[in-house]
Amino acid sequence: MTHIFFFVAVLGVFALLNMYISKRLIKKLDIKTKTKNYLRIFLVINYLGIIAYLLGRYYIEFANWLYFMFSLPIGLLFLLFCTAVIYDISRVILNSVPISDSRRAFFKKSLDISSLLVATSLSARSIYEARFVKHEKVKIKIKNLGKSYKIVQLSDIHIGGLIGVEFIKDIVKRVNALEPELVVITGDLVDVEVDKIQKPLNALRDLNSKYGTYFIVGNHEYFHNINKIIQKLKSLGIKVLENENVYIGEELKGFNLAGVYDVFGYRTHSHMPDITKALNGKKDSPTILLAHQPRYIQEVKSGVDLMLSGHTHGGQLYPFKFLVKLQQPYISGLHQHNKDLQIYVNKGTGFWGPPMRLGAISEITEIILENG
Repeated sequence: MTHIFFFVAVLGVFALLNMYISKRLIKKLDIKTKTKNYLRIFLVINYLGIIAYLLGRYYIEFANWLYFMFSLPIGLLFLLFCTAVIYDISRVILNSVPISDSRRAFFKKSLDISSLLVATSLSARSIYEARFVKHEKVKIKIKNLGKSYKIVQLSDIHIGGLIGVEFIKDIVKRVNALEPELVVITGDLVDVEVDKIQKPLNALRDLNSKYGTYFIVGNHEYFHNINKIIQKLKSLGIKVLENENVYIGEELKGFNLAGVYDVFGYRTHSHMPDITKALNGKKDSPTILLAHQPRYIQEVKSGVDLMLSGHTHGGQLYPFKFLVKLQQPYISGLHQHNKDLQIYVNKGTGFWGPPMRLGAISEITEIILENG
């Protein structure tokens, strides 16, 4: 029932975006009527692709190449919508400028051509950027840390659809090559039912580190039987932190690693985050907290030195970054939240929805903790 409601709501929103693009961009272009009709036909085909994508994600099995084609329309629609908004604003400004009709016509033609070129080039660039997962290295100083530690953070892999076993095997190989002492996965690992992704999940067994692999749930785990996901990961030897903490490293030289459920649990009234419980019984050592969404930092009052999060995808498609900023205090990278607490936000190791990224390349984060 949840999937059906989501399906209808998303299609409704996308239909409105299509209408805006048609009326505020295509209709206003100074091009032949026949060309405008071709562009409108493209919008219809693109919309049908979105329907096929949603069906393929939740109900129907498609060949991988076909799933790839159906996954692109959402990203294309979003970039077209952003282009239409900028075009609309620019056109209004142009019409209000006191210049001759001939100059206005020239600038209008230039605006028309550049808008179409920008939309096309940005779409191509975003598909290209999604092919890469960058190795991001960051050094973070932690007060009273007995020795240095190397942590590798993965986040928002979204296994399912285009993220399959080969992608996971490549990530595992790259992580192991970094020889981490600890691997953490900060949520949104799974994006379909567990039974459909046994092979890619099983490939995570091969992650090697001195102190093991730790996981916290993200909001997407709540959509696909969270208890089943947790049990599956535990069976792979991955330690799931459920409002609890463990001690990592040598006695008196290590740190507490705590993890909480995601804030989405407040909506489902199950698996709700509890920072007090998560920090209960921790040792008198530095503490690192795993919390999927950066906004959870507002609930962290004391007792934590560093929070590791994901969720934002760094905006994934650059214009979307400004919308994410309305909900999340931090989008990507390292930030000093207050005098005692830092936060690092991973841009995501995979992607959600369309295989497109613009200005926010996926990352494997190598974190070097140092005494400071």
